[in-house]
Order: sequence, then structure tokens, then C-alpha cells
Amino acid sequence: MPYYITYGEFQYHLQDYFKRTGSRMQFPEMTDYLFRKGMMSPTPPPELPTNKMFGDLTDEEFDKAVNSFVLALTPYQSVSSDVPEHDIIPLSRDVYIIRHPRYTRPYKHTHNYFEINFVASGECDLAFENEQRVLKAGELCIIAPSSKHDVIINDDESVVFTIMIRKSTFNTTFFSLMSQKNLLSHFFRTILQGDAHSNYLLFYSDDIHWLKIIVRNAMAECYKQDTFSNSNAINWIHLFFSHLLRDYSKTVQFYNYQLGTDFSLILQYIQHNYQTLTLASLAEFFHYSEPHLSTLIKQNTGCGFTALIKQLRMADATSFLINTKMKISEIAECVGYNSADHFSRIFRSEYQMSPQEYRKKHQSAEDLFQPMAQVN
Repeated sequence: MPYYITYGEFQYHLQDYFKRTGSRMQFPEMTDYLFRKGMMSPTPPPELPTNKMFGDLTDEEFDKAVNSFVLALTPYQSVSSDVPEHDIIPLSRDVYIIRHPRYTRPYKHTHNYFEINFVASGECDLAFENEQRVLKAGELCIIAPSSKHDVIINDDESVVFTIMIRKSTFNTTFFSLMSQKNLLSHFFRTILQGDAHSNYLLFYSDDIHWLKIIVRNAMAECYKQDTFSNSNAINWIHLFFSHLLRDYSKTVQFYNYQLGTDFSLILQYIQHNYQTLTLASLAEFFHYSEPHLSTLIKQNTGCGFTALIKQLRMADATSFLINTKMKISEIAECVGYNSADHFSRIFRSEYQMSPQEYRKKHQSAEDLFQPMAQVN
């Protein structure tokens, strides 16, 4: 049987308990404590209306709205290091967002859903496997399923939003964002789908205001009870991901306990210099041996160096063919081939047609659209 308390009251008691005793509790422990003290109600208290957009509220107004949200909690739930999505994400929801509670007891855990922690103000501590780091305002960490981690807030002012997304929802609804023909999107897709290793992606955004607007509106949808709210929350988070990929891909970092370095820097260097890059020059630049670097590339992208370079060249070549009027020789030079003939041979082996045929096939549909043409 669930018992009810507002989010603001629950946060107050977490903070009060810490300041009185110097000790902290995990969320289920505080739930049991409040139940034993008779501080939760068998009937839900009234909430402030959520049938409006929350993006234009001031910080104070939004905090007041969040504090009015009602939590339905079940006492006597054990603290577990393995948290299944059905214990956290409501049954009717694909996306669920909370303002991360402050002063919780550190306890590393794993779960089978994706978790995104966005630091809107202040900072928080991230414990991830054997790594400890501080996330500052504007940083955003996407944690892959089955990764042992914890997020701790140690003050009254910091605000961290935690976005939880079912893995099935991510794969079906948000995965289209990862299908772009660039190296970081490919890498993003690969590590978030992989089950073998713990991993996270870390972005930095200098546009906190815009991300706060998106997250606040998505969060408001999570607490509405109508037929539109779930799909609206998904759409807000879709916009959230699109914004990150379009504007902040170059800030991405990732965790991999096998590497001991920020491999995303190598990936970015390859993407920006693939036209003239060799494995030898790449190894020299990053102070690796060629065999070791070749192994790292294979482990983290799923293909070898030569295949990766060809993928990047072909991706840009097809874009030039469809979106520009550049000559084939000019495209060949732009993507790193010494001659148009060599480029054409490689292109034909990849797409079973010449560059000219590819351009004609993919531009024909656009050429038929003539919005100003006279109608007879």
C-alpha cells in the first residue's frame, strides 16, 4: 500500500536528519523512517496544478512547484545495489524525471535503464566504478545501464535533474538521433548499446538556460495525468538529445576503465583530420605505438583504422554529392583522395554505383519539387 508525502517535505526531512545527526539515509531508509514516525499520509495531499508550461518560471517558482509534487512511496523496501526500472519509473511512463534529492547516503548501485544527470546549478559528486569526480553547473552525464555509480549532493543550493529512460524506449524512440553519419554519433550509439562495459558520456553545455527550459517542461509532463503527458515528455527529451548532438558533440568525454585516457579526443582528432591522416602520424601525435593504437580503435569503434577512414570519407562524399554542385574531382580532393578516378573506384565498390549515378538517384526526388511552378 502506498503512502504519500510531497517532494518538498521528503527533502526537508532528509536535510533535517543529516543536520541533526550527521548521518544520511538512502531513499528507502528515509521512507521507512517517515512511515514509522507517522509523517506520511494514506491519502494523497493536494498538488499545485501542473497543466501549464514550466520553462518560463523563475528558479524560486519552479522549486515551489517541484516541492508540491506528490510522492507515492511504499515502506519496507530494501536498499539494493541493483535497482530495476519498475521500482523507479512509473508503469505508464517511458521517461521519468526528478530533482535529485540532497544529503542521501552514498551507495553505489546499478540499474537496467539509462540515467542522465544534468547539473543546473552548483555541483555534485559522481562516483563511477573506481572513479570519483565533481560535476559542475552545465555538465551533463549520461550513464549506460549496468554501470555502478552514485550521485551525491552535499549542499542546500545545488540543483541536479535526474532523467530516467527505459532502455527499450531509448532504443526505439531516441535511437534515430544516433544514426547520423559522423564518428561521435557512431561511438555514442556503440557504447550506449554495449552491455559488456560500464560507461558514461559526459557533455558540457554553456547554454544552461535553454537546457533548463527543456528539462523543466519534460519534468512537468511526468507529473500530469492525461493521455498526452507521456508522449510530450518523450518529445521534450528528444529535443534535449538533438540539442546536445547538434551543439555539444565536441565537448563529449567518456569513461572506460581499460583506457586510462580520454579516447574521445583521439576520435575527434581522426574526424577533423581524416583526409590526410595515417596510422603512423596519429600514433606519433598521441604517443602510442601503432599496434596498440590500432587495437584501441578496433575496441572502441568496432572497425579498423583503414575502414574507419573510408567510412568518414564516404559519409562526407555522399553529403557533398547530394547537397552541393561540386565537381567529382573537387569532392575527391575534399575527402582525401589524390585523383577522381581513385575516388570513383572506391565509391563504386562501396555503393555499387558511380558518384554521378549516386548524385542523380538521390537528387532526382528533390529536383521534382518546384513550389513556384505554374499550375495549369
